[in-house]
Amino acid sequence: MSHLQEDFYRYQAQTTAFASAFEVSHAKGSYIYGKDGKAYLDFASGVSANTLGHSHPKILDALREQIDKHLHVMVYGEYAQEKPVQLCKKLAELLPAPLDTTYLVNSGAEAIDGSIKLAKRVTGRNQIISARMAYHGNTHGALSVSGNEDFKRAFRPLLPNVDFIEFNNFDDIEKITTKTAGIILESIQGAAGFIQPKDGWLKAVRKRCDEVGALLILDEIQPGFGRTGSLFAFEHYDAIPDILVMGKGMGGGMPIGAFTASYEHMKHLQANPKLGHITTFGGNPVVAASALAVLEEITTTDLIPQTLEKEKLFRELLDHPKILSFPGKGLMLAPELASAELTLDVAKKCMDRGLIVFWLLYETQFLRITPPLTISEEEIRKGCAIINEVLDTI
Repeated sequence: MSHLQEDFYRYQAQTTAFASAFEVSHAKGSYIYGKDGKAYLDFASGVSANTLGHSHPKILDALREQIDKHLHVMVYGEYAQEKPVQLCKKLAELLPAPLDTTYLVNSGAEAIDGSIKLAKRVTGRNQIISARMAYHGNTHGALSVSGNEDFKRAFRPLLPNVDFIEFNNFDDIEKITTKTAGIILESIQGAAGFIQPKDGWLKAVRKRCDEVGALLILDEIQPGFGRTGSLFAFEHYDAIPDILVMGKGMGGGMPIGAFTASYEHMKHLQANPKLGHITTFGGNPVVAASALAVLEEITTTDLIPQTLEKEKLFRELLDHPKILSFPGKGLMLAPELASAELTLDVAKKCMDRGLIVFWLLYETQFLRITPPLTISEEEIRKGCAIINEVLDTI
């Protein structure tokens, strides 16, 4: 064990007893380079965060340009700064009505918390509904609306008046009532196995919210920013949310989150009480510069439609008898193996051969394949050959 690894285990708080402590030298494009001198093809992209891969020149240029001007200057919402304003305006131009006003925060989980507060404030109600097996983050608010009790039990009591329905269950939609402030759903359930809404279910949820005056909050933290073949996954399912939550791939490797709603809804955070949500570093100009560069790149190239072509290639190449199912959409894919133990073994053996894959948070029998949108056909073929080779040896 190196001195760096020893210090990593001793001084940096760990969240599992089995962190790999892989030592990173540098990263570029679709590769992470280890201090062992080897190149590792990255099929995880920082768990869906590195939308444009590593060290993308347009992101680096945007960061350098902003760093040369200024870093943090004032708490959120007080000063007009070019990059944060441009980012919010660009989102308004790209999103459907009424989603035209964005609150920039530091992470997806914070954005979830902010969206819950906003739904309560707009409606004057306090019931929040979520889905079983949902994952929305690990702050107390986000954990409260996540749907796996194994991750929550030790931290109770959590938020009161949170109830759960079954994702894709039409009968459960009736549980959304005039007491409901908002229902929060992932547009594609991530930790549960990359589960898509089926047969117009999300559209039916939207209709029910309109009937009872509840707000629909859609969590696009993972599928957003082009990963599924549209800018946001809800565009596939004909259900525009009242509040849109984003994060992860939004920053292209920089820490950011946001929630977007109508101008009228967002005004509720200005009074009764004032400072309805507040953050020191949300809207940081350097981070906003990176996010703006990501947004401009994916909306002025063919990267987004190409995700669906790349999905076809993955499905064609990973046609292996040990893959039991293959849920997901675009470059948010999860081949299912026979057990969690098998998936962990496959991930380790892939790493030994120079390929980084990961697993899902709840259903760990699924292998995570969420590469950068910039991944090339050649790199897809190379990585899939490694996965098939590993599966052949097990």
